[in-house]
Amino acid sequence: MKHTFSRLAVALALGTAALSAVAADAWPSKPIRFVVPFGPGGANDLVARAVAEAASKQLGQPIIVENKPGAGSVLGADLVAKASPDGYTFLAPAGGVITNAMIKAKMPYREEDLVPVAMMAVSPSVIVVSADSPIKDLKGLVAAAKTGHGLNFSTAGTGSTPHFVAEMLKLKSGAKLEVVPYKSGSEGMVAVIGKQVDATSEASVVVLPQIKGGKLRAIASTWNRRIAALPDLPTAEEQGYPNVFIGHWSGVFAPRGTPEDILEKMNGAINAALKSPELRARLIPQGIDPAGGSRADFNKFLVGEKARLGPIAKAANMKED
Repeated sequence: MKHTFSRLAVALALGTAALSAVAADAWPSKPIRFVVPFGPGGANDLVARAVAEAASKQLGQPIIVENKPGAGSVLGADLVAKASPDGYTFLAPAGGVITNAMIKAKMPYREEDLVPVAMMAVSPSVIVVSADSPIKDLKGLVAAAKTGHGLNFSTAGTGSTPHFVAEMLKLKSGAKLEVVPYKSGSEGMVAVIGKQVDATSEASVVVLPQIKGGKLRAIASTWNRRIAALPDLPTAEEQGYPNVFIGHWSGVFAPRGTPEDILEKMNGAINAALKSPELRARLIPQGIDPAGGSRADFNKFLVGEKARLGPIAKAANMKED
């Protein structure tokens, strides 16, 4: 009897493994869902929709983008973290997927509940002032921020990429910057145009139209290379501030337990999509840098970002709004 049960257990285990393999081989057999944890129209939403459209051609099934904003992207992330790991629900977040845990006292899911699949793109952060500001470059901003009461710097809220840029400048240059939080990066940008604040930093895709329209002056990008759409704009590092380094990146994550074969197939589809001339022609002129790479590459990037941004969040005492 004991041997019968043992053989039965082995048979069940082998059968389960076989079914999982068949399911992975058949994937995808129906539409896939990309959950964007922000409202429509932002940089993250734009990238997710462009990549979803291109990747769906690689997979032979539609990829439907759903916007689930709320709680600084936690709402959408929690939905995916608790979704069935069957390869039909993915998260398409930004940096908040790793920084939220740094600033929030409690999270509704564990970090390991979301598995990195692929990095889609980076929209480099651009530090801007109003078009008629006397500030011409990053050194000029730092110099102005060291005089009198300093300068006002708008952000998209606590823990946002603009907030990290402001804190990096404060910690690394001694600039006196009063952080002024807004509900979104677009609102913070409008505040600069309207001269309610002195400066901000926002994704290139958001500020590029205002720069080209003569309403904003770009004084630095904060990525590790110049932006193709703004080739004359030097990076912060080129201007002597190598520690002012961050970008508005977007990636794809899956619920923990999603079969490895499916994760690899999705990674391959996203990479193929990012190499397509059509997608690159759509993203690059908007200041968005297609990324790609292996799952291991993406995980290495995330580990590095957490190690680098964690001490900044702690030094700035960032707490959720």
